[in-house]
Amino acid sequence: MDHAENFALGRWLLVLAYLTSVVGCVLGLACAVQARHAADPRHRLRWLGLASVSIGGVGIWLMHFVAMLGFSTPGMPVRYDVFRTVLSALLAVAAVFVGLLVAGSQARIGWRLLLGGLITGLAVNVMHYTGMSALRVKGGFTYDTPLVVLSVVIAVVAATAALWFAIVLNRLVLRVAAGFVMAVAVTGMHYTGMAAVRMQMDMSAPDPAGTEVFSFLFPVFVLAAIAMAVPLCAVLIAPAVETAEKPLKVDKALV
Repeated sequence: MDHAENFALGRWLLVLAYLTSVVGCVLGLACAVQARHAADPRHRLRWLGLASVSIGGVGIWLMHFVAMLGFSTPGMPVRYDVFRTVLSALLAVAAVFVGLLVAGSQARIGWRLLLGGLITGLAVNVMHYTGMSALRVKGGFTYDTPLVVLSVVIAVVAATAALWFAIVLNRLVLRVAAGFVMAVAVTGMHYTGMAAVRMQMDMSAPDPAGTEVFSFLFPVFVLAAIAMAVPLCAVLIAPAVETAEKPLKVDKALV
C-alpha cells in the first residue's frame, strides 16, 4: 500500500477490533442457537434478527471501522461517504440474516451449513468492500486479485467452521469458541483485504469530501452498546423462560 498505514495508532487496535468482533459474534451465535430451537416461527425470526444485528452490525461492521481507525495516509485527510457507510452496515446485517436462516434449518444440516457458511462468509466480504468503496482519499486505489481471493476463502472457511461449532455441537464452551473462530474470519478477512489495497496518491487533488471516521464512530459505539444489551438480556433470560415453561406444561398435562 503506497503512502498509507493500517496501524497508525498502534498494533493494539488490532486487538480491540478483534475483541469487538468477538463480542458481536459470541452473542449473535448464541441467538442463532436459540433460533434453531425455537418452536414458534415468529420467535425464530426474532432470534435471527437479533443474531444478524449482533454479528453483522457489531461483529463485522463495527469491527471494520474500529480497525479503520488505524488507517492513515500521512499528511492527507481520509474521509468516508456516509451513504455507502450506512449501506455497508445494512448489507452485512441482511446477508448474515440469510446465512443464519439457511444454516439454522433442521433439515439436511450438512449442505445447509456449507451454504450458510458461504453466505455468511461472503457477507463479511460484501461489507468490507462496500465499506472500502466509501473511503475517500486524495487519489484512488485498486486491489491485488490473489489477496482478494484469499480474503474470501478465509472468511468463508472460518465462518463455516464457526457455524458448525455453534449449531451442531451442544457444549457451551464450543459454542463460545465458535464466536472467537468467527471473529478470526472477520478480522483475518479485513486485514487480508487491506493488504490487497494498492494506493495511487495524487498530491495535487483537492481534499476529499465526506466525514471523518472519528466523528461518527463514537455515537455508533454508544448505539452498538445499547443494541447489544437487547440480545444479551434475551440470551440470559431465555433459559429461565424455558425452565419456567416446563411446570406450566406439566400442569396442563395433569388437568
